[in-house]
Amino acid sequence: MSFEQPEHFAFDADSETEIAKILSKYPEAKKASGVIPLLYVVQRQMGRSTGSAWVPKVAMDVIAARLNMPPIRVYEVATFYFMFNMKPIGRHHLQLCGTTPCMLRGSDDVMRACHDAAGIRPGQSSSDGLFTLTEVECLGACVNAPVLQVDDDYYEDLDYDRTVALIEALKRGERPAPGSSIGRQTSAPEGGPLTLIDVGGE
Repeated sequence: MSFEQPEHFAFDADSETEIAKILSKYPEAKKASGVIPLLYVVQRQMGRSTGSAWVPKVAMDVIAARLNMPPIRVYEVATFYFMFNMKPIGRHHLQLCGTTPCMLRGSDDVMRACHDAAGIRPGQSSSDGLFTLTEVECLGACVNAPVLQVDDDYYEDLDYDRTVALIEALKRGERPAPGSSIGRQTSAPEGGPLTLIDVGGE
């Protein structure tokens, strides 16, 4: 996906409201501590306005001015953390966990489904601009592995067919309910609780 850095950036009204709440949490002398939340504000605003959630350089300069800190400090934070996108991504960011619990429960099948259904491999965006696929480290939902994060939502207990169905729904403009794709209780083993199930014992 080719892109050009925009020449200008300004926070919109929704972002300004959010920024006021964020900065109210920090003393004036420590407002630079709000750099990470403000980077999120930029990324969300870009997603709303362009359909691609990312952080352009000019927006980092605007953050630096707002927080009275050198621009290089904002660049350092934005490029250090994996959750900030430094270039445009697809409308839906598919983030697949490939670490051990997800791998043992079939993340390779989920990866294959992403490739087959969206036509992309890790680090690529689809030609229609709908999807970007990224392999990430642990998403912290190991008990319901394998996990695919789509934007800010977790889709859990996936397999090849359920992943294809999810991507096809997104293509149609539908947003399936996040959570376990097999309907199991959050943080419970597949098949239900195995211990402490008899609370009426002596």
